[in-house]
Amino acid sequence: MLPKPTHEGSLFVEEAIKRRRTVRSFSSRPMKKQDLSQLLYAAQGITEDHGFKRAAPSGGALYPLDVYTVVGDKGVEGLEAGVYHYIPSGHRIEHVTTGDRKEELAKASLHQMWMAKPPLNFVITAQYSRICSKYGDRGVRYAMIEAGHVGQNIFLQAEALGLKAGIVGAFEDMKVINVLGIPKKHEPLLIMPVGYRA
Repeated sequence: MLPKPTHEGSLFVEEAIKRRRTVRSFSSRPMKKQDLSQLLYAAQGITEDHGFKRAAPSGGALYPLDVYTVVGDKGVEGLEAGVYHYIPSGHRIEHVTTGDRKEELAKASLHQMWMAKPPLNFVITAQYSRICSKYGDRGVRYAMIEAGHVGQNIFLQAEALGLKAGIVGAFEDMKVINVLGIPKKHEPLLIMPVGYRA
């Protein structure tokens, strides 16, 4: 279980939008578990009381995306290095693989080694069958639109927490899937390193 997310902050959304920049220079300073919880909630958390609607809009509320977190050694206080899968229902994470995979992920991302520095990377994936079953091939586009919403939510939430985020679209899909140890049907769409600016 993750710490309960908060619903009030000290930074107005207008200021977060103004401050938001893509960052590629991070320190290895550990992140608080509360901050990881808040970022995951902003990405795909359930925002309805007694419902299922999430923080990011989704075509037909079918939610084809999954969020994985690649946590480094001493990356998040109280959490072992490894890959974790976010489960919106219950606001929790499940362990996928053990060990610090950030360097391997950076190599799978065309050797962008700056990605190995921050405490964690988010990997947003799509299982297209969840949405294409209703919308046909158009569902692929809807999933990509949704990934954009999730990415912006992570950017803005990072700003509100005093963190910074980067965004990566250049990677080899199958290498990323193998590094994470996730199902092949979960196709990676974007990777977001998050942490404190160097």
